[in-house]
Amino acid sequence: MLSAIPGFRAVIPAGGSGTRLWPLSRAGAPKFLHDLTGSGRSLLQGTADRLTPLTGPDGVVVVTGTAHAAAVRAQLPGLGEDQVLAEPSPRDSMAAIGLAAAVLERRHGEVVLGSFAADQVISGTREFERSVREAVEAARAGYVTTIGIAASRPSTAFGYVHGAEPLGLEGAPSAVHVSGFTEKPDAETARTYLASGEYRWNAGIFVASTDVLLGHLAAQRPALHDGLRRIAAAWDTPDRERVLAETWPGLERIAIDHAVAEPVAADGGVAMVPGPFGWDDVGDFNSLAALLPADDDAGSKVLGESADVVRVQSAGSVVVPASGRTVTLLGIDDVVVVDTPDAVLVTTRARAQQVRSMVDAVRDHGREDLL
Repeated sequence: MLSAIPGFRAVIPAGGSGTRLWPLSRAGAPKFLHDLTGSGRSLLQGTADRLTPLTGPDGVVVVTGTAHAAAVRAQLPGLGEDQVLAEPSPRDSMAAIGLAAAVLERRHGEVVLGSFAADQVISGTREFERSVREAVEAARAGYVTTIGIAASRPSTAFGYVHGAEPLGLEGAPSAVHVSGFTEKPDAETARTYLASGEYRWNAGIFVASTDVLLGHLAAQRPALHDGLRRIAAAWDTPDRERVLAETWPGLERIAIDHAVAEPVAADGGVAMVPGPFGWDDVGDFNSLAALLPADDDAGSKVLGESADVVRVQSAGSVVVPASGRTVTLLGIDDVVVVDTPDAVLVTTRARAQQVRSMVDAVRDHGREDLL
């Protein structure tokens, strides 16, 4: 039984529409609300399941759009009303995490806050717990701390964190300084990173005390900091909606990586704890395939009812039968078929990263209703 970490709170930013998983994931039903592993739990529920033992039942806060707040509450009925922060419009991760930090600091004083995306799949509960506990200790020492994932291949789909010398912290023996971040390198650079052994994938997990995080934000992006402080001061009052309407639309739209992590790393203020657990951001249907059990001897994968898929001389397919129809494949290999009631996607696993361009094409075709 895991014990909660004193003074630790977790924020789950639950946003984005997961365009590379269209038409399964859409603006009205983004990927974090879906069960993509066949576990019976959505990605959001799985994230909350991992974090609640480390924070206690009242220690998780979800930041999501107003359009998804009801669905989040329905999937996580154990959350109190004040544990879901609904943002009026997307302003990227810095605004979401900064809002949670400012609200929690007003409610509880200075705490250590960890940010964990709602749409990632993580395996290895004990390894995850150890990494988070070390990250919290590094955060207590004043660092903005990230958890770096061991790179298993020279991926160009992920950002990288460059680890440097050890911090020498008693409570975080594996923590190291971060010398820099690289965002989605080209293939040759990714191969160089993998061979060096000094780089890890950036999972977008950040742990810091609210005082340190908001202090860095004030130094790097003072207007964004001041706006979030203004909103947080009104959040638990009758003035919330008025202040949100006045302030939120003018906030800078920027990721926490660019707003805080990168400039603070350049000044020596960012640490990394290695994450020796399984991790995947389920970025496309090809990566989804790696999470699903084989449905036949030819390596085919199904997310849904296997009885709804019939294959003849077809290997390596990924099929999502989500319409109630039967999907049949004849003589084609490594294909992706996603069948929903109002849209069907057919592509190859090799081109799964390009599904976002299909979303753009559907929009240009005048079918916003399908997105």
